[in-house]
Amino acid sequence: MSVNAYVRAQKVAATPRSTEYRLMSEITGEMIAARDAGLAGVGLAPALHRNREVWTAFRNLCADPANALPAELRAGIISLGLWVDKYTSLVITGRDTIDELINVNRTVMGGLANENGAAAAGEVPA
Repeated sequence: MSVNAYVRAQKVAATPRSTEYRLMSEITGEMIAARDAGLAGVGLAPALHRNREVWTAFRNLCADPANALPAELRAGIISLGLWVDKYTSLVITGRDTIDELINVNRTVMGGLANENGAAAAGEVPA
């Protein structure tokens, strides 16, 4: 019963940015865990796929003319999303490492944390 109350309170208190931060933190943590487990190439597919899905969603949201973010920020997110998509293909085929994807996510998380203090709820994974 108390768990349900906590979940309801969290949903009420959550902002879009804190939700984005939490999602990026979770996915970045999955990528770090996969890397630290020694996985490479196709072994990283589950974590890479989830990361790619999130970035595709971000791109699609930013492409919507009704999106209230400044045009320059939306363009930057779309550009990053396109880069993530291409770079993910390099990682999954073993031609590059997952480290740059992790770094991009950490950078975005840092921006989200600076916007709304999300770092107080959870640190950017090291």
